[in-house]
Amino acid sequence: MFQSNSLVGRLLALAVLALPVMGGTAVTAREAMSFAELLGWAEDDHAEALQAFRRACALPAGAGPAKVRESLAKICDLALAMTSREASDRTRARAFFEANFRPFRFHHDTDEGLLTGYFEPELVGSLQRDSRFNVPVLRRPDDLVDVVPANQRAAANAEGRLASMRRTDGGLVPYYTRAEIEGGALAGRGLELVYLDSAIDAYFMHVQGSGSIRLDDGHVMRIGYAGKNGYPYTSAGSVLIREHAIRREDLTMQSMRTWLAAHPKQARRVIQENKSYIFFEVKTLAQGATGPIGGHGTPLTPRRSLAVDPTYHVLGAPVFVVCDGLPATGGEPFRHVLIADDVGSAIKGPERGDIFWGTGEAAGDIAGRTKHRGNLYALLPRELDAAE
Repeated sequence: MFQSNSLVGRLLALAVLALPVMGGTAVTAREAMSFAELLGWAEDDHAEALQAFRRACALPAGAGPAKVRESLAKICDLALAMTSREASDRTRARAFFEANFRPFRFHHDTDEGLLTGYFEPELVGSLQRDSRFNVPVLRRPDDLVDVVPANQRAAANAEGRLASMRRTDGGLVPYYTRAEIEGGALAGRGLELVYLDSAIDAYFMHVQGSGSIRLDDGHVMRIGYAGKNGYPYTSAGSVLIREHAIRREDLTMQSMRTWLAAHPKQARRVIQENKSYIFFEVKTLAQGATGPIGGHGTPLTPRRSLAVDPTYHVLGAPVFVVCDGLPATGGEPFRHVLIADDVGSAIKGPERGDIFWGTGEAAGDIAGRTKHRGNLYALLPRELDAAE
């Protein structure tokens, strides 16, 4: 558990909130703090963070207690009422966060959280299948039924329950696994959105949950998450570590890609150990003009968007992230306000975060090397009582 350095001296200022035990992490409480206690808070570009927050305010807050969402909506109204000049002023933006939010640290059974990274791949593809482009990307089938809310998928999978199932005349049954789908279980139903030229590229796009695809006629298609078959996510990296193909300390997105490309016969089996399969949808120009769409429903902001576990975080709310040694910072400390506007199957726990680094190869390189210990501090509406 993270220990406060001056707990006894601040007993009168504490607000301890009980939280559930989920995903294998025994969370006992979250403790109110002051902004002065957030290492690096004053040095952040709060105007940049406010722009990302205003973008998230385009939709209502997701998940979380009703009173938290209602309070966050009021703060969003204030943020959206600011002029562009006001919102671009760093001093004013910092004052906005400090006036409307209170930071909280999490108490749980590990010393620190874990931060990873993700990105939007830039790929090539075709709307027609041919000898080169023969790896289909599928849209959501009409017999796929979500049986738990989106914010409870990770918890359901952790408990051994399927989050989605297949509708049949005899009732709901488990959906086809990745191996079954890639083996043709959905063939002939007209679900193909686009065809890629690499099964490895397709797999990593499934992991990221979105993609920007340049078609053979020059047009760009942006696609995003539309559903999954309900099974828990199993990383190809965990399989390679288990089989001693890659040492744990050497595992990165790049090392996985290199191994899979060098072992095409084994790669299919390793990838298919992940029963989870993602379905996609085409994003319109308006939806995808400024970036991929996150689980909150708004465009993601590079370096300011964070995928979180919605069991512990309110989608659309700010989170202060503290981490050292990230590749994107050249080893300099990372101390920034990010917005919890996305979710992920592998993101489980109060201090587990996935930073969105952007689109393309450079962002992918940073994302693939991001796996560092750090801390997440929830910024919750100041008007709430300690019991909320």
